[in-house]
Order: sequence, then C-alpha cells, then structure tokens
Amino acid sequence: MSYIDVTGKTEDEAIRKALAQLGMDRDDVSVEILERAKSGFLGLGGNPARVRVTYADPEEEAAASVTEIPAAEPAKKQEKKQEKKPEKKAEKKAEKPAAKQEVKAEEKVETVDDGICTDANAARICAFLEGLLEHLDSKAEIKVYEAEKGRYKVILEGQKLGALIGRRGETLDAIQQLTNYAVNSGSEKRIRVHVDAENYRAKREQSLEALAAKVAAKVVKYRRSVTLEPMNAYERHVIHSALQEVAGVTTYSIGTEPNRRVVVSYDRDKR
Repeated sequence: MSYIDVTGKTEDEAIRKALAQLGMDRDDVSVEILERAKSGFLGLGGNPARVRVTYADPEEEAAASVTEIPAAEPAKKQEKKQEKKPEKKAEKKAEKPAAKQEVKAEEKVETVDDGICTDANAARICAFLEGLLEHLDSKAEIKVYEAEKGRYKVILEGQKLGALIGRRGETLDAIQQLTNYAVNSGSEKRIRVHVDAENYRAKREQSLEALAAKVAAKVVKYRRSVTLEPMNAYERHVIHSALQEVAGVTTYSIGTEPNRRVVVSYDRDKR
C-alpha cells in the first residue's frame, strides 16, 4: 500500500485535491484525517486540514486478490474437470469464430435490445471471466452492461453462486479486482468494472446504510465516537457516502488492511 499526505482549507478540500492528484475515485482509496482544519481568531492563526490518502497499485491489488480466490479442490473435482475439458474445448472451438465475427461486425454497436453491452471492452471482460469461472468450476452466466461511459457492470447469474460471493463478499471482491487488472493491462484508456452476483452488492449496501444511520444517531445522542468492524474499501466507501451530509457526524478510517475500520465521530461544527 502507498499513501500521500495532502492539506486543504477543509477536510473535504484536502480529499478532493488528493483524488485529483492520484486520478482516482473516492472508493479507490482510504482516508485518514491527520489534522482537522482550525479557524483562527478573526481569520488569523488558523491551521489547514491534513489528510493521508492510502491507495494500492493495480499490480498490488491483483497479487492480494489471487490469494482470496479458493483453489480448485483436488481428487474428485480434478478428475471431473479432466473428463469435461475435451468437451468444453470442442464447444469453444466451434463457437470462437462466430463470436469474433459478431464482435467485428458490430464493433460500433455498444448494446443490444435487452441492454447487454457488446463492445470491445465487454468482449474482453467476458473472455477473462469465462476463463476464470471455468477455473473455479462455475457455470455462472455472464452479462455485461455499460452503466456509463467507461464504467461497466457485470452480473453473474445462475444457481448456487454463494461460492463466488464468499464470506462478506471477499471472493466477489477478488474476482472484481482481477477483472479490472486484466482488462486494463496494456490498455491506454482505463475502464472500471463492477462485478455482482445474486444482487449481493445492492443488499449489502442497504444493510451498511442502515447500520450507518443507526450508528450516526448514537454518536449524535451520546457525543461519542464509534469505531466499526473491519471493512474492505468498498464497504468503507458506502459508510462514508451515507454519512457525508449527515449533520453532527464526520467519518474517517484508521488502521491498515485487512483490519482497516471506519470511525464515526461527533462533529459539533457540522451541525
């Protein structure tokens, strides 16, 4: 992990400057408030806010993610894969030319009628995920949508996808990080890929927003800081965003991965 320290008139300004300097989004980084902004008497003698923004290089994220994906099981599953492999290869050989022709013929068409994206980026995303899911012995169907320019949403559909989600979404996060690294490797224009399965992220986001509101109410009532359980970067981003405009509280992160936590603190200046 790497970090930079940035100052600004306010904490928000310092964070914005850091994100602009790194060329990253808020959910790509973790923020720690080192010094809060202090206004001096009659505008004199004040101190700027200072924040530390921690981020990971794509190579580091990919290396960390690989360890989180469950390894293929030995013995029976290995034999099962060896029996199925020739059949899958034969199917792929028959399908590959048609797929390439379709992408070439419609390279200028981004979506079809049901909203599924078929551009070159979507083709790379599908190609990588097909190989990864085959390695994980999963038959999940891959659907790619372009949420907005440069941002793609991947939905994995099928039966019993719990193994692809993992505990608290850890395996799903690893798949997402590896996909981002793979499709952006060697490409001049970076894209963002979000991977979801069984609507897990939307459900988790609702749960985290409810937790944030409950904790914020306690912080304002008792005027005490509350430190939440360790969360990944995505989950911390949800908490920060949910409480960004809430009066009386401010949030920041402490600790190092994978035990980095969000602190919800009382802020009387924000009331």
